[in-house]
Order: sequence, then C-alpha cells, then structure tokens
Amino acid sequence: MRDYLEFEKPLIELEEKIEKLRSFAKTDALAQREIEAIEKKVQQTQADIYSKLNPWQRTQLARHPNRPNTHDYIAFMIHDFVELHGDRLYGDDHSIIGGIGIFRNRPVVIIGHQKGKSVKERIDRNFGMPHPEGYRKALRLMKLAEKFARPVITLIDTPGAYPGMGAEERGQSEAIARNLYEMSRLAVPVITVIIGEGGSGGALALGVGDRILMLEHTIYSVISPEGCAAILWNNSAKAPEAAEALKITAKDLLALGVIDEIVPEPAGGAHKDPPQTAETLEKTIERRLGELDGMKTDDLIEQRYQKFKKMGVFGEDIVP
Repeated sequence: MRDYLEFEKPLIELEEKIEKLRSFAKTDALAQREIEAIEKKVQQTQADIYSKLNPWQRTQLARHPNRPNTHDYIAFMIHDFVELHGDRLYGDDHSIIGGIGIFRNRPVVIIGHQKGKSVKERIDRNFGMPHPEGYRKALRLMKLAEKFARPVITLIDTPGAYPGMGAEERGQSEAIARNLYEMSRLAVPVITVIIGEGGSGGALALGVGDRILMLEHTIYSVISPEGCAAILWNNSAKAPEAAEALKITAKDLLALGVIDEIVPEPAGGAHKDPPQTAETLEKTIERRLGELDGMKTDDLIEQRYQKFKKMGVFGEDIVP
C-alpha cells in the first residue's frame, strides 16, 4: 500500500475496499460494478481534497518520499545522458547531479538536487543538502554549457544548503553567492523548475533562470516552515501557521511574480503518475526554451536582469 498523508486518510477505506473486491471481479459482475462505483467516489473524494489543500498540506506533498526526483526526470526526459562529477577543487558532492544529454533533439546541460529515496541513498545524497563543492560542480557544468552554447535546465529539490562546520569552512556562502552572480550573466538560456521543495539559498544557487516553473504541489521559500516557526515563536510545531504566512505555494508565487508558470500534476500528486508528470513538464520546458531561441546574448542577459530586478516591493520609511 502506498504512503498516505494525514489529509488523504478518507481515501484509505475506499481503496482498501476496491482491493478486496478485485479478487471477485473476474467472476462476479456485481463486484465489478461495485468497483466502478467506488472508483468514481475515490475520484470525487480526491478532487475535493486536492481542491482545498492548505500551504502546510502542499508542503507535505512536496516532501512526499515517493515523489519523482531529479534522477527520475532525467531518465524520462533526457536521452544519452552522461553524468559529470566533481568540482575540480575539492570533491564530488552526491547531493547534486548533472551532466550532458539530449532534450527533444537539442543538446542541453541538466543539473539538479538529488535527495534519494531509500535510507541508504538519502544518507549518501545528504538528504539533498549540498556542500560548497556541489554548487561549484553545478557552476562548472553551467560554464561548460556556456562554452558549447547549450541551454541549461536546473531542477530544484532541497530543504537548503548543508549548514555543517565543514561546509562553512569550505566557503558555503561564497559558493552560493558565486552561483547567483555567474548565473545572472550566463550567456545561454536557463530554465529552472522547482520539482519538490525549494528551500533558502540552497535552492537559489540553482534558481537564477530566464523562466522559473513550479510543479503544482511544490514549495519555494527563503526558509522552511519549521525553521520560520522556530525563529518567530520558538516552537517548530507552529510550522503550519508559518507555511500560511510565508506564501510558499506555486499559486502564491505566481501571483507575486516570482515564478512564470505552474506545471499541473496528475490527480493526487506527481508521485501518483511520474511518467505523466514528466511528459507534461517536458512539453512545458520545450515551449519555454522555444521562447528564448534566437535571442541575442545581450538581450537574454538584460531580460534576466530585469526579471529579477522587478521582484519585491521597495520603499523608504519616513522618520520625522
């Protein structure tokens, strides 16, 4: 049985009933009709649940353990993928993967956070929290893309950059800042997609894109809801309240002008049908890359600069 989130509990009894009836369906027409009726009820219940999700529930979906990750999307969308390793300075960070491949008949460089799925893999991938060498590896690949005039696709799925002592000693903040600086003037198109959780500077270091997309049930924020709650109320249990205040959902961020498009997910979330999710995402990325085809380098960089410049609201408090 798949993993259920708390708000999905009304579906459990219905789906268990369907499984029990399936053993009779081949020989019992009544059982088959009963299955069809329950399946319709499941669809109605699911539609009702997912039409009313609050920010905290979307956060849980964004972190779902079965959600497709960067490796999955690469397998679906990129042909002849060759992974490249190392930052040529310190080592290879497994929490970021990237390389070269063919996306819909065009060569690209693709880079993304990798959380892993099993416990062993999550530990090896450091739960998707990169060290400085991860960001430097990503930058090395971006500069490679620039050298050979290949578009860059970045897939974001991280709770944030790793805050350990070793990471700080090796220049975590400088590595993130360097990526922001270099991406802002990269001479090739950059498409950024939040595929799960986009947390803090750890996400922003791959997030300076010409087009920024979010899958429907993902989050993107300067801090995790738990971290925000711990700072504001000294109580991480207030994370649901923080999630509401932070405006972290795709719908909120589209309205604020932080992202350009919401990519729809299958009913129940991306983990319910990864191939369909990947197909929808692939078509969206292709369309967005098409918008950037043929742009002069100076125009591309200026458009990117203006995009980020107009984000947010600025003003001065007049103090008498």
